[in-house]
Amino acid sequence: MHNSYTTKLAGLFLLIYVLVYAGALVAEVVINSDASVDHYLKAGWRDLLAAFPYATIVAAIWIVVAYFFHQNMIDAVTGGESVTRQQQPRLYNLLENLCISRGIPMPKLKIMNSPALNAFATGLNRRQYSVTVTTGLLAALKDQEIEAVLGHELTHIRNGDVQLMVIAVIIAGVVGFFGELFFRMFTNFNWSSSGSSSSSSSRSSSSSDGDSKGSGGGAVIVVIIAIALIMLAWLLSQVVKLALSRSRELLADAGSVELTKNPDAMISALRKIENRGELPGATSAVMELCVDNPREGFADLFATHPSVDSRVKALVKFAGGHDPGPLALPSPLDEGTEQRPDRPPARPAPEEQPPPLPGSPAQSDGARPAGLSANMSRGPWGPRG
Repeated sequence: MHNSYTTKLAGLFLLIYVLVYAGALVAEVVINSDASVDHYLKAGWRDLLAAFPYATIVAAIWIVVAYFFHQNMIDAVTGGESVTRQQQPRLYNLLENLCISRGIPMPKLKIMNSPALNAFATGLNRRQYSVTVTTGLLAALKDQEIEAVLGHELTHIRNGDVQLMVIAVIIAGVVGFFGELFFRMFTNFNWSSSGSSSSSSSRSSSSSDGDSKGSGGGAVIVVIIAIALIMLAWLLSQVVKLALSRSRELLADAGSVELTKNPDAMISALRKIENRGELPGATSAVMELCVDNPREGFADLFATHPSVDSRVKALVKFAGGHDPGPLALPSPLDEGTEQRPDRPPARPAPEEQPPPLPGSPAQSDGARPAGLSANMSRGPWGPRG
């Protein structure tokens, strides 16, 4: 299994050179727009061999920088801040108890100020591991559900998923960077001037059919090939990330149940998080690390996470949990006005009571009808106006 993922990451790295080759083809067309397809392909290959060491150095620098500073980059995007036991005793104790129960090193704990319901783990080694939780998740979930989410993230750390995903995001970022660079170069190039020069050269060489096939037409074909290679490299980078993430989310759910022995807590946590995990301003790379990524690609083909329904069904099938179905989060107003079984029905305000009859106990008391104390004139939010 490990070798399979290593192979996928190596293939992801090779996509960088596919992009370099595509860029070399475009550069050859810019330099000489009046050559044959075969000439462009051979010249592009020579350019790739010449640029190979430079592309490798740039990619290596990118990976080294991301290796040491990826957490700082993520914190800059999400606003996550490290917290201590004194600042977040509830959350800190839940995470510490899970780590102690399984002998897991305690990762750093971070809080992200966001109403979204989500969490994610990051880090490439033991010193870097951290778990980030949103304030919205803390407010909406019960302790057992928060513990299940923390167990999910700890499983990602235990299984090595965090390292794989961070590396995949880093390399995919290189692919995306080169792809966008070449795409911008292609779109910003003044093709009209190039086209006029190629047309003039084609007129001067129109005496030969072979020359007419090589002039202009070959450049267009090669440009189409370059665009196709750029699109293919980007598409394959997304497919590799999907292969690394989708199956591992299901394994992390199962690992959380193994840690907490509470499948119902994981299921109810997923149901509450469902469609409420969008982090405003977060990049797609950050969302791919989260418990749930509500962002979906075309026809769900590029969704990095399985649907909550499929994850819940897997837990019910293999862990024996109970699915309550989609859950609605109670608002603070709903919680404050919720009727309790021991609460008597609301009574009308004193001014709405009919006036007491002469000679009744309430008339002799002179204040309010019998049986209505001063406290009973208060509504659920305090004295009535």
